[in-house]
Amino acid sequence: MSSDTEQRLVDLEMRVAFQEHALGELSDALAAARDEEARNTLLLRRALEELRQLRTSLAAGPQMADPALEPPPPHY
Repeated sequence: MSSDTEQRLVDLEMRVAFQEHALGELSDALAAARDEEARNTLLLRRALEELRQLRTSLAAGPQMADPALEPPPPHY
């Protein structure tokens, strides 16, 4: 094998190694993004369910506050 051919082969091997490394990093980043999307979806669904429950309870009628849970008047 000539020196030129060997150098070209080394260059190609380096490029392939770099691309394999870059693909591994991209794969890891994609997996992390999918995990984050799943967490965000769950949080959004929980928030929407809480909002639905709040709207339902508000639509049911006026809320009666429990006097025991109210803070004392300022003059006490």
